[in-house]
Formats: sequence, C-alpha cells, structure tokens
Amino acid sequence: MKHEIAIKTQDCTARAAVIKPENGAAATSGVIIYMDAFGPREALYWMGQRIADAGYTVLVPDLYYRSGDYGPFNARTAFSEEASKTRIREMMQTATQALTAQDGAAFIGALEAEGVTGAIGTVGYCMGGARAITAAARYPERIRAAASFHGGNLASDAEDSPHRLADRIKARVYVGVAGIDNSFPPEQSARFAEAFRVGGVDHAVENYLGMGHGWTVPDHGAYDKGGSERHFKRLLTLFEETL
Repeated sequence: MKHEIAIKTQDCTARAAVIKPENGAAATSGVIIYMDAFGPREALYWMGQRIADAGYTVLVPDLYYRSGDYGPFNARTAFSEEASKTRIREMMQTATQALTAQDGAAFIGALEAEGVTGAIGTVGYCMGGARAITAAARYPERIRAAASFHGGNLASDAEDSPHRLADRIKARVYVGVAGIDNSFPPEQSARFAEAFRVGGVDHAVENYLGMGHGWTVPDHGAYDKGGSERHFKRLLTLFEETL
C-alpha cells in the first residue's frame, strides 16, 4: 500500500512515497530505497512493495527535489535522448553525496512518523548505491544494513567515495556488482573490499556474472528477471538477518 508524503528537509520539501505491507500488518522496521538516475517511478514502487510485503515500512524519497519539476523519464531511452540525458546529469550533480547524506535525518524522521521504531536498512541502485552506503556511515546508530546493486563509483578517487567511510559503519553491507559495469570496474571492487575488510565492516561483494548495469530494475533496458529475483533473495535475507 503506497501513499505520498512531503518531507521537510533543511533546504525545502522533498516528495516521497511510503509503502507498507499489502496485508495491513504493522511494520516497525524500515527501509529507505535510494533511487537510480531515472527518479521515483512505478518500477521502484513495485520493488518497494516487494520489500514492504516482507514486513517493512519502505520510503522512496525523490533525491532530485532541489531541481524542481522533471520527467518522468523512460529508463530504456533517457540516456539516448540528448535533452533527457542532459537534464538527468544536471540533477545528478545537484543531488550530491553530501546533501543526500544530510537529508538522511529527515528520511529517518519520516519513517519514524510512519511508526518505525526499530532498525532501518538502506538499499540503493545505480547512483543510489553509493548513497545507501554513505547513509549507513552518517547514521550508524539507526542504519543496521546497507545494500548497493549496480552502484557506481563506490571506491573512486573522489573525496566522497563510500570506501573512505568504512571506519564509521556499523551496519552489515552487501554489494551486488554487475558482471560488466564501467562505473564500478574490478580495480574499484578490489579497493572497496580491502577498505571494508581493514575497516572491520561485516560485508560481502558479489559478482552477478552476465548481468548488465541496471539488471535489477524492471523498466531498465538491462533488466534480467532471473538476476533480479536473485537480488531480491539476497536483499531480503540481509534485512531478515539484520533488521
């Protein structure tokens, strides 16, 4: 069951969707979905419902809210059309890691207002992968699990690269890597795993051989049903064991 809310942040107001179990059961543990580059849409809400029906209250915030009106974007064609590609890239640059991390307090507050009193997990796709892990570092007392699927630049040379935050994370972390993904090449995967091992983080990095960037999301051109179901199995097991 989905309903829309408005979240007051330090800057303005972000729109978001709250998704609860279809059976009406109370869910005191929460999950924040950090969106991919194409923004909140039905595909992400469907994924959110899958998670909610496992016993969680799910929040899907719009990370682009500072950029005004946009979209909706077609995930299969948006990067092949110059206007939408330019618009998305502009908004991605505006929705920085630092600002999204800052917004985490408001996102957690929104879940608490919906009855979440227990642990919180995060999961991010594409650009959201780094943000899900960064949130775990920023709010270690509330976030007990963080997952990234086809997340890009998790161990880059940038100052805000998530691998630099390992010593702040108390959550269990799972990273699902596309078999071929230029945004998270093997050298970054190795750097990430080493940083988290040295940092003492309970983590796993798993390679989804044959999957392309975006394989988990049903409206994405790289979507693979079998691979997506495997991702749901890993994700829900992570949440079951930690939340």
